[in-house]
Amino acid sequence: MPYTSVWAIPAFHDNYIWVVQRASAVVIVDPGDAEPVLSALQSQSLDLCAILITHHHWDHVGGLQRILQSCPVPVYGPAVDQARIPQISHGLAEGDHIELSEVGLSLDVLEVPGHTLDHIAYYGRCDEQPVIFCGDTLFSAGCGRLFEGDAATLHASLLRLAHLPAATTVYCTHEYTEANLRFALAVEPDNPQLQQHRDKVRELRSHNKPSLPTSVGLELEINPFMRCDQPTVRQAAQTYQQQRQLESSAEVFAAIREWKDHF
Repeated sequence: MPYTSVWAIPAFHDNYIWVVQRASAVVIVDPGDAEPVLSALQSQSLDLCAILITHHHWDHVGGLQRILQSCPVPVYGPAVDQARIPQISHGLAEGDHIELSEVGLSLDVLEVPGHTLDHIAYYGRCDEQPVIFCGDTLFSAGCGRLFEGDAATLHASLLRLAHLPAATTVYCTHEYTEANLRFALAVEPDNPQLQQHRDKVRELRSHNKPSLPTSVGLELEINPFMRCDQPTVRQAAQTYQQQRQLESSAEVFAAIREWKDHF
Protein backbone atom coordinates (compact mmCIF):
# COMPACT_ATOMS: atom_id res chain seq x y z
CA MET A 1 0.00 0.00 0.00
CA PRO A 2 1.40 3.45 -0.87
CA TYR A 3 2.69 5.54 2.01
CA THR A 4 0.86 8.75 3.00
CA SER A 5 2.90 11.81 3.95
CA VAL A 6 1.91 15.17 5.39
CA TRP A 7 3.96 18.24 4.59
CA ALA A 8 3.57 21.99 4.71
CA ILE A 9 3.40 24.74 2.11
CA PRO A 10 4.48 27.99 3.81
CA ALA A 11 2.19 30.97 3.16
CA PHE A 12 2.18 34.63 4.16
CA HIS A 13 4.49 35.31 7.10
CA ASP A 14 3.76 32.35 9.34
CA ASN A 15 0.95 30.16 7.92
CA TYR A 16 1.25 26.52 6.98
CA ILE A 17 -1.05 25.01 4.37
CA TRP A 18 -0.94 21.29 5.14
CA VAL A 19 -0.73 18.83 2.27
CA VAL A 20 -1.71 15.19 2.74
CA GLN A 21 -0.16 13.15 -0.07
CA ARG A 22 -0.31 9.57 -1.30
CA ALA A 23 1.49 8.96 -4.59
CA SER A 24 0.41 11.94 -6.72
CA ALA A 25 -2.94 12.50 -4.97
CA VAL A 26 -3.18 15.33 -2.42
CA VAL A 27 -5.67 16.95 -0.07
CA ILE A 28 -4.91 20.43 1.26
CA VAL A 29 -6.01 22.11 4.48
CA ASP A 30 -6.86 25.80 4.90
CA PRO A 31 -5.41 27.32 1.70
CA GLY A 32 -5.31 31.01 2.56
CA ASP A 33 -3.10 31.77 -0.44
CA ALA A 34 -3.58 30.21 -3.87
CA GLU A 35 -0.20 31.00 -5.42
CA PRO A 36 2.06 28.66 -3.41
CA VAL A 37 -0.52 25.88 -3.66
CA LEU A 38 -0.89 26.10 -7.43
CA SER A 39 2.88 26.35 -7.79
CA ALA A 40 3.40 23.18 -5.74
CA LEU A 41 0.71 21.30 -7.64
CA GLN A 42 2.24 22.20 -10.97
CA SER A 43 5.91 21.76 -10.09
CA GLN A 44 5.37 18.35 -8.47
CA SER A 45 2.66 17.11 -10.88
CA LEU A 46 0.19 16.60 -8.04
CA ASP A 47 -3.50 15.80 -8.38
CA LEU A 48 -5.66 17.80 -5.96
CA CYS A 49 -8.58 15.67 -4.70
CA ALA A 50 -10.22 17.78 -1.98
CA ILE A 51 -9.83 20.78 0.30
CA LEU A 52 -10.50 20.89 4.05
CA ILE A 53 -11.44 24.16 5.79
CA THR A 54 -11.43 24.64 9.58
CA HIS A 55 -12.89 28.16 9.87
CA HIS A 56 -13.71 31.31 7.94
CA HIS A 57 -10.73 33.61 8.54
CA TRP A 58 -9.24 35.02 5.36
CA ASP A 59 -5.79 33.49 5.87
CA HIS A 60 -7.44 30.05 5.77
CA VAL A 61 -9.88 30.50 2.89
CA GLY A 62 -8.48 33.36 0.77
CA GLY A 63 -7.05 31.07 -1.90
CA LEU A 64 -10.15 28.97 -2.44
CA GLN A 65 -11.69 30.72 -5.44
CA ARG A 66 -8.48 30.84 -7.45
CA ILE A 67 -7.60 27.23 -6.69
CA LEU A 68 -11.08 26.01 -7.62
CA GLN A 69 -10.87 27.78 -10.97
CA SER A 70 -7.96 25.50 -11.82
CA CYS A 71 -8.98 22.47 -9.76
CA PRO A 72 -12.75 22.05 -9.26
CA VAL A 73 -12.68 19.69 -6.27
CA PRO A 74 -14.93 19.11 -3.23
CA VAL A 75 -14.48 21.61 -0.40
CA TYR A 76 -15.29 20.42 3.12
CA GLY A 77 -15.90 22.96 5.87
CA PRO A 78 -18.18 24.11 8.68
CA ALA A 79 -21.83 23.88 7.67
CA VAL A 80 -22.78 26.93 9.71
CA ASP A 81 -20.44 29.07 7.63
CA GLN A 82 -21.45 28.16 4.10
CA ALA A 83 -22.84 31.67 3.69
CA ARG A 84 -19.46 33.14 4.64
CA ILE A 85 -17.55 30.55 2.61
CA PRO A 86 -19.68 29.98 -0.49
CA GLN A 87 -17.08 27.63 -1.97
CA ILE A 88 -17.91 24.94 0.60
CA SER A 89 -19.62 22.06 -1.18
CA HIS A 90 -19.85 19.70 1.80
CA GLY A 91 -20.96 21.38 5.02
CA LEU A 92 -19.88 19.50 8.14
CA ALA A 93 -20.90 19.44 11.79
CA GLU A 94 -20.06 17.54 14.98
CA GLY A 95 -20.05 13.79 14.44
CA ASP A 96 -19.83 13.85 10.66
CA HIS A 97 -17.35 11.47 9.07
CA ILE A 98 -15.45 11.75 5.81
CA GLU A 99 -13.36 9.24 3.90
CA LEU A 100 -10.66 10.56 1.59
CA SER A 101 -9.42 7.22 0.36
CA GLU A 102 -7.19 8.73 -2.35
CA VAL A 103 -4.79 9.84 0.39
CA GLY A 104 -5.63 7.31 3.11
CA LEU A 105 -7.51 9.71 5.39
CA SER A 106 -10.45 8.69 7.56
CA LEU A 107 -11.67 11.68 9.58
CA ASP A 108 -14.30 12.59 12.14
CA VAL A 109 -15.46 16.17 12.58
CA LEU A 110 -15.14 17.85 15.98
CA GLU A 111 -16.70 21.21 16.70
CA VAL A 112 -14.09 23.24 18.61
CA PRO A 113 -15.42 26.81 18.88
CA GLY A 114 -13.76 29.65 20.73
CA HIS A 115 -11.30 31.21 18.30
CA THR A 116 -14.31 31.49 15.99
CA LEU A 117 -17.79 30.13 16.57
CA ASP A 118 -17.74 28.04 13.38
CA HIS A 119 -14.40 26.34 14.04
CA ILE A 120 -14.14 22.62 13.36
CA ALA A 121 -11.25 20.16 13.50
CA TYR A 122 -10.63 16.94 11.61
CA TYR A 123 -9.58 13.98 13.76
CA GLY A 124 -8.83 10.50 12.55
CA ARG A 125 -6.25 8.22 11.06
CA CYS A 126 -3.58 8.63 8.44
CA ASP A 127 -1.89 5.28 7.75
CA GLU A 128 -3.00 4.16 11.25
CA GLN A 129 -1.40 7.20 12.90
CA PRO A 130 -3.90 9.34 14.87
CA VAL A 131 -3.90 12.88 13.50
CA ILE A 132 -5.82 16.09 13.98
CA PHE A 133 -6.00 19.15 11.74
CA CYS A 134 -7.06 21.79 14.24
CA GLY A 135 -6.65 25.13 12.47
CA ASP A 136 -6.23 27.93 15.02
CA THR A 137 -7.81 26.26 18.05
CA LEU A 138 -4.59 24.76 19.39
CA PHE A 139 -1.05 25.91 18.68
CA SER A 140 2.18 24.44 19.95
CA ALA A 141 2.56 25.92 23.45
CA GLY A 142 -0.44 28.17 22.81
CA CYS A 143 -3.98 28.53 21.52
CA GLY A 144 -6.00 30.84 19.31
CA ARG A 145 -7.17 34.28 20.32
CA LEU A 146 -10.78 34.82 21.30
CA PHE A 147 -12.22 36.53 18.24
CA GLU A 148 -15.82 35.29 18.54
CA GLY A 149 -16.15 32.87 21.45
CA ASP A 150 -15.41 33.37 25.12
CA ALA A 151 -12.74 31.83 27.34
CA ALA A 152 -15.01 29.12 28.73
CA THR A 153 -15.92 27.98 25.21
CA LEU A 154 -12.31 27.74 24.01
CA HIS A 155 -11.25 26.07 27.26
CA ALA A 156 -13.90 23.39 26.71
CA SER A 157 -12.67 22.87 23.13
CA LEU A 158 -9.08 22.43 24.31
CA LEU A 159 -10.21 19.93 26.94
CA ARG A 160 -11.68 17.85 24.11
CA LEU A 161 -8.33 17.85 22.36
CA ALA A 162 -6.48 17.10 25.60
CA HIS A 163 -8.43 13.84 25.90
CA LEU A 164 -7.31 12.57 22.50
CA PRO A 165 -4.59 9.89 22.51
CA ALA A 166 -1.21 11.33 23.50
CA ALA A 167 0.32 9.99 20.27
CA THR A 168 -2.04 12.12 18.13
CA THR A 169 -0.06 14.25 15.69
CA VAL A 170 -1.30 17.84 15.79
CA TYR A 171 -1.27 19.88 12.57
CA CYS A 172 -1.98 23.50 13.48
CA THR A 173 -1.59 26.32 11.03
CA HIS A 174 0.79 28.97 12.34
CA GLU A 175 4.49 29.09 13.15
CA TYR A 176 3.95 30.78 16.52
CA THR A 177 5.91 28.29 18.61
CA GLU A 178 8.91 30.43 19.63
CA ALA A 179 6.72 33.31 20.82
CA ASN A 180 4.35 30.90 22.55
CA LEU A 181 7.24 29.22 24.36
CA ARG A 182 8.43 32.58 25.69
CA PHE A 183 5.04 33.09 27.28
CA ALA A 184 4.81 29.49 28.50
CA LEU A 185 8.15 29.93 30.27
CA ALA A 186 6.84 33.08 31.93
CA VAL A 187 4.02 30.94 33.32
CA GLU A 188 6.17 27.92 34.21
CA PRO A 189 9.85 29.02 34.25
CA ASP A 190 10.99 25.82 35.99
CA ASN A 191 9.29 23.36 33.65
CA PRO A 192 12.17 21.20 32.29
CA GLN A 193 10.15 19.94 29.29
CA LEU A 194 9.51 23.55 28.31
CA GLN A 195 13.18 24.41 28.59
CA GLN A 196 14.20 21.43 26.49
CA HIS A 197 11.59 22.12 23.83
CA ARG A 198 12.58 25.79 23.65
CA ASP A 199 16.14 24.73 22.81
CA LYS A 200 14.92 22.24 20.20
CA VAL A 201 12.67 24.81 18.52
CA ARG A 202 15.42 27.43 18.51
CA GLU A 203 17.64 24.97 16.66
CA LEU A 204 14.94 24.10 14.14
CA ARG A 205 14.03 27.71 13.44
CA SER A 206 17.69 28.75 13.12
CA HIS A 207 17.74 26.44 10.08
CA ASN A 208 14.32 27.69 8.87
CA LYS A 209 12.73 24.33 9.63
CA PRO A 210 9.13 24.10 10.91
CA SER A 211 8.55 23.55 14.62
CA LEU A 212 5.39 21.65 13.65
CA PRO A 213 3.66 19.27 13.77
CA THR A 214 3.39 18.74 17.49
CA SER A 215 1.56 16.05 19.49
CA VAL A 216 -1.14 15.97 22.13
CA GLY A 217 1.30 14.34 24.55
CA LEU A 218 3.88 17.08 24.11
CA GLU A 219 1.32 19.83 24.50
CA LEU A 220 0.15 18.33 27.78
CA GLU A 221 3.71 18.84 29.03
CA ILE A 222 4.49 22.31 27.65
CA ASN A 223 1.29 24.18 26.82
CA PRO A 224 -0.06 26.29 29.70
CA PHE A 225 -3.51 26.39 28.06
CA MET A 226 -3.60 22.59 28.23
CA ARG A 227 -2.27 22.57 31.80
CA CYS A 228 -4.78 24.75 33.64
CA ASP A 229 -5.29 22.02 36.23
CA GLN A 230 -1.61 22.03 37.19
CA PRO A 231 -0.63 23.79 40.47
CA THR A 232 2.22 25.70 38.83
CA VAL A 233 -0.06 27.15 36.15
CA ARG A 234 -2.82 27.88 38.64
CA GLN A 235 -0.40 29.74 40.92
CA ALA A 236 1.01 31.79 38.05
CA ALA A 237 -2.48 32.69 36.89
CA GLN A 238 -3.47 33.64 40.43
CA THR A 239 -0.43 35.88 40.75
CA TYR A 240 -1.37 37.60 37.50
CA GLN A 241 -5.07 37.84 38.38
CA GLN A 242 -4.77 39.38 41.83
CA GLN A 243 -8.31 40.70 42.24
CA ARG A 244 -10.08 37.44 43.08
CA GLN A 245 -9.53 33.78 43.81
CA LEU A 246 -9.53 31.51 40.76
CA GLU A 247 -11.88 28.65 41.52
CA SER A 248 -11.73 26.46 38.42
CA SER A 249 -9.46 25.46 35.56
CA ALA A 250 -11.75 27.49 33.25
CA GLU A 251 -11.02 30.61 35.32
CA VAL A 252 -7.31 29.80 35.22
CA PHE A 253 -7.57 29.51 31.44
CA ALA A 254 -9.34 32.87 31.18
CA ALA A 255 -6.65 34.54 33.28
CA ILE A 256 -3.72 33.22 31.25
CA ARG A 257 -5.50 33.93 27.95
CA GLU A 258 -5.86 37.56 29.07
CA TRP A 259 -2.24 37.57 30.23
CA LYS A 260 -1.05 36.23 26.87
CA ASP A 261 -3.05 38.93 25.04
CA HIS A 262 -0.98 41.57 26.85
CA PHE A 263 2.33 39.71 27.01
